[in-house]
Amino acid sequence: MEPHGPACPGSVLFGCELTASTKSYTFQVDEEDDSDHILALSVVCLTDGAKDECNVVEVIGRNHENKEIAVPVANLKLSCQPLLSLDNFKLQPPVTFRLAAGSGPVHLAGWHRIMHREDASLDEDDDLSEEDEEELPPIMPAKK
Repeated sequence: MEPHGPACPGSVLFGCELTASTKSYTFQVDEEDDSDHILALSVVCLTDGAKDECNVVEVIGRNHENKEIAVPVANLKLSCQPLLSLDNFKLQPPVTFRLAAGSGPVHLAGWHRIMHREDASLDEDDDLSEEDEEELPPIMPAKK
């Protein structure tokens, strides 16, 4: 599925829907995968059939002490805030999204970014390009 081969980083579209009958969704990856995964959320929005009620979406993950923590990330209401931009809010799987209040439907959309660990050599190349930029001669003021 990756257009540039297995050694290139890639992004695939992510989406899920939370409803009165499906109140949670867990995003997880195979722990034996040799890649680093990031889920970047772009938008949370009410979709067709939503009632004019508060719909609270929580993210359930792990904190720095590896304890489960639930954090509300959106409170949507059809009449005043049907959509919220999350500006590529980055999460590391596994992470669960839960409709803590309301009946939805609420749609979450974003990108699942995959970086293969063999790509560490690409980071070193980036460092070299920064050094090259530092070696450029200083800009001289224009002559009058």
